[in-house]
This record gives sequence, C-alpha cells and structure tokens, in this order.
Amino acid sequence: MKHNKFLAILLMAFSLLQTSTTTFAADTANNTVGVHGYDLVAYQTVKTAAPGSGRFTSVYKNVTYLFASEANKKVFEENPEKYLPAYGGYCAYGVSIGKKFDGNPLNWKLIDGKLYLNLDTEIAGLWEKDLATNIEKANIAWPKIQDKLPAQL
Repeated sequence: MKHNKFLAILLMAFSLLQTSTTTFAADTANNTVGVHGYDLVAYQTVKTAAPGSGRFTSVYKNVTYLFASEANKKVFEENPEKYLPAYGGYCAYGVSIGKKFDGNPLNWKLIDGKLYLNLDTEIAGLWEKDLATNIEKANIAWPKIQDKLPAQL
C-alpha cells in the first residue's frame, strides 16, 4: 500500500515537472524556466549540457534560469547576455525559416561564443549543413518573429 502511494506521488510530481518544462523556450509573458532548466554557463565553461538545480536560480528578463552551482549562477549574473541562447532559446533552424520551434538543450552548438539550440538531431543536421547562411537567415527573421507566438507563424 505504501509503495502504491509513493508511486502515485512520484507520478504526480513527474507530471507537474513535464508540464512546467514544455513551455516555450523563453516565453517572457510568463515567468518560466529557461532552456528547460539547463545551466547556460556550463555550455561555455565545461562544454556540456548540464542540468541546473533549483537551489541556484537567477531571474533575468522575467525568465528563471537554473545553474549547477552557485559559482555558475554568479558568472551568469555578471554578464547574462553573454550566456543567453540565440533567438530566445528557440530552435535556430526553425527561426531561419521563420518559425518558432522549441529548442532542445541537448541539441546545441557554440559558435563564436553564442549558444544555438535546435529541435532535435535531424533538424540540427539540416541547420549545420550551411551554418553561415542559416545563421544569417535566422538573424534577419528573428526581429520579425520574436514578439509573435509560435501559433501566429
């Protein structure tokens, strides 16, 4: 009986976690967890996608970011713009075609110190076939779509 109760609580907690992490990449209309809770500083310092912790958080432009350590949190707070992902954390390839797809923190690439996320490995492959052109297209498209909801595109 105790096992079933524990399992039910665990499933409810997981459901809540799933719901909270399926929000848009950086929906600034609501305070949400950015980059699905991954540590933005770790991408650049240890070159890995490291899950953040609720113990080390920082709110920037109405988005809450999680970090793996207090040190990473402090580094971020010193210069947040340096660590923010391109295009608000949306899929870089999606933005290059005028769409907003969720950026997956496990499908990432650093280019000239900027973090780019993509929807999945297949999309990342399409994006990487012509990085320079796709970044140029996304840079042109982003100002036109950044304030629109994904459903409006």
